[in-house]
Amino acid sequence: MADQTITGIDIGTSKIAAIVAKISENEEEPRVMGFDSVNSKGVRKGQIVDINQVTSAIEECIEKVERMAATRVERAFVSVGGPHIASLNSHGVVAVSQPEVEIGDGDVARATEAAKAISISSAREVIEVVPREYVVDGQSGIKNALGMTGVRLEINTHIITASLTNLRNIERSLSDLGIEKEAYVFSGLASSLATLSETEKELGAALVDIGGGKTDVCIYVDGALSYSSSIAIGARHITNDIAVGLRISLASAEQIKLFLMEKLSRNKKGSGADEVDVKELNLAEGLTSISYKTVVNGIIRPRLDEIFEKVYEEIQKSGFSTMIPSGLVVTGGGALTVGAVESARRITDLSARIAIPQGVVGLVDEVLYPQYATVVGIILYGKNYLIKNEKSSLKDFRSIFRDFSFKGSFKRVADLFKSFMP
Repeated sequence: MADQTITGIDIGTSKIAAIVAKISENEEEPRVMGFDSVNSKGVRKGQIVDINQVTSAIEECIEKVERMAATRVERAFVSVGGPHIASLNSHGVVAVSQPEVEIGDGDVARATEAAKAISISSAREVIEVVPREYVVDGQSGIKNALGMTGVRLEINTHIITASLTNLRNIERSLSDLGIEKEAYVFSGLASSLATLSETEKELGAALVDIGGGKTDVCIYVDGALSYSSSIAIGARHITNDIAVGLRISLASAEQIKLFLMEKLSRNKKGSGADEVDVKELNLAEGLTSISYKTVVNGIIRPRLDEIFEKVYEEIQKSGFSTMIPSGLVVTGGGALTVGAVESARRITDLSARIAIPQGVVGLVDEVLYPQYATVVGIILYGKNYLIKNEKSSLKDFRSIFRDFSFKGSFKRVADLFKSFMP
């Protein structure tokens, strides 16, 4: 595979992040060449509500990334998330075209198309079709059917759909900047690619990405994505609660939330005193100290409990609640909120851990944090996407020669001449 440069853009409620990475056959992992993140504008609960503000924020972010990576961004993989996301599992069946030979790419493609033949609203669009398993002549549990021998091929897929209006708004924002959309990626799927281990996927796990205005849920069973959803509640709601509870501005509330997160990570809550000194924040309201119990136990914990109650409802709704022994893998900016893991364990009665993105090298000092799991995952998705397309093109090229038969061609020419003979 020739060296290629790919770009990922994560359009979130609280931030817009962009990353440029190089894919090389000499390196197994993508090499980050440029990265930047700016405050998001015009996005609410993962959906665009002001296209001009979004375009302006993306432009600012892309300009910084282009300068860092010393390259021009012309195409990009883009994240999609929010309550407009929906998913379902579908089944497709086809007859193998050449059962005497082997199952080929064409057979798999036809089976996938059969599974995609579902009834959805004209206001929605399929953005992802993930194979869960193949069944060849009744034999189930097959991860890759290519090269196998059989007469009947079945495929179980997981299909993710999104609002067509939101997709068009994203595409318009990008086109105004001269950027072509390579593919849409569900933000929860992207985060899972960057944080879940293969063992967790095989055993069964639920990825919970707590963003600013929404929380994405992806459930893996037997190594395959089997359920996806997005909840319209996120870390920004915690900030709002702090602002209301302490009667301060949203900006000051965000400062306090981040301050408490940092103190917890440094394990410096103090000598056990309830009062937490916040003088160093220089809050506009002149607040110099806060009650740890009031803020953490009285304000933050109830909202975290609500988030994980919604997550638990989604897990129950999926029907896979007994098939995720690896528990919850929590990521996204909201994962660092004080007490997030404790709430996850208490509400769902499952094990939980905070995950940071993995799988990239290069300029990663600013990238390897939970809040950037999606944008890192987009790059990993992009790498798999390009490799898959390259292999497919190569196989199509080879099939031309495989199907070409000199003997058959000579026979057809001979038959043509015979038809003109008396």
